[in-house]
Amino acid sequence: MAENFYLDNPDIKFHLSSIGLDDVVRMFEDDYAQTADYAEAPEDFEDALDSYDRVMAMVGEICGDKIAPRAEDVDHAGATLENGVVSYAPGTDENLRDLQMAQVMGVMLPRRYGGLNMPCTVYTMMTEMVSRADCSLQNLFGLQDIAQTIYFFGDEDQKQRYLPRLASGEADGAMSLTEPEAGSDLQAVQLKAWQDEDTGKWYLNGMKRFITNGCAKIHLVLARSEEGSKDGRGLSMFVCERGPELVVRRIEDKLGIHGSPTCELQFNDVPAELVGQRRRGLTRYIMSLMNGARVAISGQAIGVAEAAYRAALDYARARDQFGKTIDNFPAVYEMLVASKVQIVASRTLLYETTKYVDLRDRYELLVDNTPRDQLSADDRAKAKMYVKLCAELTPLTKALSTEVANRVAYDGIQVHGGTGFMRDFPAERYYRDARITNIYEGTTQLQHVAAIGGVVQRVVDPLIEELRDLSFKGKLRRLASSVDMGLEKLRRAVEHVTHEDDSDYRDLMARRLCDMETIVYVSYLMLRDALNDKSRECLVERYVLDMLPILEMHYNVIMNHDFSLIDRHQDILEK
Repeated sequence: MAENFYLDNPDIKFHLSSIGLDDVVRMFEDDYAQTADYAEAPEDFEDALDSYDRVMAMVGEICGDKIAPRAEDVDHAGATLENGVVSYAPGTDENLRDLQMAQVMGVMLPRRYGGLNMPCTVYTMMTEMVSRADCSLQNLFGLQDIAQTIYFFGDEDQKQRYLPRLASGEADGAMSLTEPEAGSDLQAVQLKAWQDEDTGKWYLNGMKRFITNGCAKIHLVLARSEEGSKDGRGLSMFVCERGPELVVRRIEDKLGIHGSPTCELQFNDVPAELVGQRRRGLTRYIMSLMNGARVAISGQAIGVAEAAYRAALDYARARDQFGKTIDNFPAVYEMLVASKVQIVASRTLLYETTKYVDLRDRYELLVDNTPRDQLSADDRAKAKMYVKLCAELTPLTKALSTEVANRVAYDGIQVHGGTGFMRDFPAERYYRDARITNIYEGTTQLQHVAAIGGVVQRVVDPLIEELRDLSFKGKLRRLASSVDMGLEKLRRAVEHVTHEDDSDYRDLMARRLCDMETIVYVSYLMLRDALNDKSRECLVERYVLDMLPILEMHYNVIMNHDFSLIDRHQDILEK
């Protein structure tokens, strides 16, 4: 019997039912008033959860029964380019048809545009399952944030023309951001947007590189609309369609995710439309899009980590050496246990983060669509708070989940031994696919740069204090007390780093502070979950025992080095 990637993973269902989406769903469903216009709209929160559960089970069945068995052939065939036309691997075409038939290509879009009107949290759970089945497919299924961006910032005419096509699967999308010379520095984007003074129409000229699904029908493009500008304030966001003026010059020959075409594009006076206001392309719209991309890649990373862990576990239980299966050897089961705990920890942070992404999006829509004199001060304050929380939590989540995915995939090959290095087993594919996750949509190092401001400002402290005040008893109380001490060391480390107001030194210590913040916050989250489900005590115990010594190490490095450390790093590099 084929696997169902939702029903066989109780951890996903645990988070769906316990994470606390009540306010999120209420706002999505307009206080459940949508039942008046849509028969499928839920009547209350329990009805909504039941609907999510059924859709998740359907997607889980597709992933286990259809997508996963095709993954190896997709990896071998890859995407191809011939005479300017990109073709997916046959298995990828079949996968997309199955998902389209299931009507899950517009999960987060409102029902009036053909979407399912479900939260980002639920959608991210779907992307995790899809990624477990075929990591490369997530790069196609997981581009629904493009439709969300048009919904958030486009005008009504654009929404009516683009969103139903994206929701039905008739059209697919791409984020055309990166350029050959710009890389991660999106402020340096040079692709030119010019406007015909007679017609008012916009056209795009220039190059884009490393564009995931660059063969898509609909592109969101970051372009320089202000002549003579050099920074992010001269950039605007545009939407355009594939046509003869948009040329796919090549597709990259990649280490992994072969089913996803990564393209180099040439824009030759491509007709385009401005989305939102000029000059806000990077500062508002793309930053919002990047938050969604961070959690999407986090889901992808956890999905491939789950696949790698399960493959290693199955192999270890079947591989007999010296008269017993190798899962009985401490050196092997130590790796397997560590992988399991780190995956659970990453998933815990991811879905706590997506909850706040959902709240941020709902409150931003409320602020944008409510006359100022009718908007309460409390709603304005919540909108600002959730923006700050997401600005810190989304990069912390991506940093954690993608680094974990690489480590789990690495250990997965180690468990397999020499066979893991061979293409006869999927372990090597998981290893290759995982490697990109901590690079694209911002490297781990850039995630630390993005998060460090929130860490030093203690943005997450109110959440931490709320968790800290829970009524832990027995073993959980002892573990919580250890985490409490870790929190105090984190705060002292932040104070030490920020004392001299040296931005270079702060950036040098960003990774350590971000890791400390992540360890503390995730520990409290896992303690909370164990309070709700006693069977999870072993997970949080192992996590705390493993991770607090790492926090201690970071603390000692920070507290025992002065601000001349930067110069001494340069001395080392010169030796």
